Formats: sequence, C-alpha cells, structure tokens
Amino acid sequence: MIFAYFTFSPIWLLIPLAAVFALVYAATRHEELPIIGRHAGRVAFWTLFFLGVIFAALWLAT
Repeated sequence: MIFAYFTFSPIWLLIPLAAVFALVYAATRHEELPIIGRHAGRVAFWTLFFLGVIFAALWLAT
C-alpha cells in the first residue's frame, strides 16, 4: 500500500522541459558554452521556482 504514493506524476516532466527550454533560450542569446551553461542554469532555476510558486498558490487555494 505504501507504493501507491510513488506513482508517476506528469508534474515531474516539468524538470526536463524547463532544462531544455533554458538551454535553447540561453543558446539563442550567447555563443560561448560556459556562458550558455550558466545562463541556462539561472533560467531553469527561475522557471522552476515560479512554476513552484504558482503550483503552491493553486494547491493552497483548493
């Protein structure tokens, strides 16, 4: 019965989606690989942060 809590949730697909989005966005802005990596990390963090805030607000509103 404890394994019912470990089922797959589509919300976990947001992590790779945010990473790919951040890499593409950063690659369109910069040409050097280290700068692309740093920028992609920041964009992915802030994307997931704001999605988490929105998720928490909606979860608390219900």
